[in-house]
Amino acid sequence: MIRAAVVGATGYAGAELVRILSGHPDVSLSVITSRQYAGVAYDTIYPALSGFVQMDCIENEPVAICKDADVVFLALPHKVSMDMVPALLDAGKRVVDLSADFRFKNREAYEAHYQPHTCVHLMETAVYGLCEIYGEQVVSADLIGNPGCYPTSVLLPLLPLVKEKLVDPATVIADCKSGVSGAGRGANQTTHFCHAHESFKAYKVGGHRHTPEMEENLSLCAGTPVKITFVPHLVPMTRGMESTVYVTPASGTDTTQVRQCLESFYRNKPFVRLLPDGRFPDTLHVKGTNFCDIGWQVDPGSGRLILLSAIDNLVKGAAGQAVQNMNLMFGFDETVGLSGVPYPL
Repeated sequence: MIRAAVVGATGYAGAELVRILSGHPDVSLSVITSRQYAGVAYDTIYPALSGFVQMDCIENEPVAICKDADVVFLALPHKVSMDMVPALLDAGKRVVDLSADFRFKNREAYEAHYQPHTCVHLMETAVYGLCEIYGEQVVSADLIGNPGCYPTSVLLPLLPLVKEKLVDPATVIADCKSGVSGAGRGANQTTHFCHAHESFKAYKVGGHRHTPEMEENLSLCAGTPVKITFVPHLVPMTRGMESTVYVTPASGTDTTQVRQCLESFYRNKPFVRLLPDGRFPDTLHVKGTNFCDIGWQVDPGSGRLILLSAIDNLVKGAAGQAVQNMNLMFGFDETVGLSGVPYPL
């Protein structure tokens, strides 16, 4: 039994971590922290977990966290995580960071979209925690940069095809939609009910911070610098993410080759579900799960390949993937604690 701490447990991703870890058979949830709710019983903040999580939140104090945890999940804002990570690693803890602080190898790319990095020496040793792609590296890692939700939904259908040179990565257009929980728990006018309800809108067009994260991984896979067009949209639902990726196939690439490539790559990857021809992903079908559903079609008019994926942005896009990373790091089957049967509705 390993002891797990969730730092920043009252945000949406943190709460999802608490939910998943509280039902994990090989984990004891030993520490939950919250700057805002220190000293408060967790089930008064999230009453749905009454009877499952009977703990009080504590302050984000590294000494106390290290004393009672083997693995530490950081569900904190960018910049805050990097201030805590060195002390945790020095204490021999393994860390899964859900912020962007350790997702990048390229310091300049990170700093251009976030802020100055104070732990540059750890950027090189951190492993990007897209389990289906970098799982072998995750196993031996002490520090994981858990991927963003949009990059997860875009990279999973795309990277195997880029690797096999079945598509031209320079032609990628990613058109993505997310539920409101992707914006986090903090209140702002954009996610206020009156502005989000019965509304559908693009945001951060041409400037979303997940763009360089996707470009770095596509560039590493392609072996050449890659730039993409990425447009996120906010849809009036709580959770869920659907990505539609348009890309020019290499000469001769057809849907049969796409299926063969993806089936070969994801044959032993339990959380990627490849849909039959003519069926396409739906956020309803992955709600509350760690699945990524993938479908595709070649547009007969333009010849473009259309890739579609759906994930739950709080699970496969955040907390579920973080637990999947932990499972690999500690030698558990990667599905442990994440294998609940999806809701049909």
